[in-house]
Amino acid sequence: MVKVEFLGPINKQPMQLEITNLNELSEILKNDAELSTWLESCAVAVNDVLVCSKDMILKNNDKISLLPPVCGG
Repeated sequence: MVKVEFLGPINKQPMQLEITNLNELSEILKNDAELSTWLESCAVAVNDVLVCSKDMILKNNDKISLLPPVCGG
């Protein structure tokens, strides 16, 4: 089981999912109308390390963070 957290302005509670890679997560989140609008613009971190590949193998207790773009000064 992995934990998925949504940071910044994404107003969604963390999720616990049985998935093995980020492709599976993407498919699940595409079906959520509220989250699907964020998917293209978010960075993704696994255990606090930014990742680029959706094929990365996930392990039990991994933490996935969706990081939306933010602006600041």
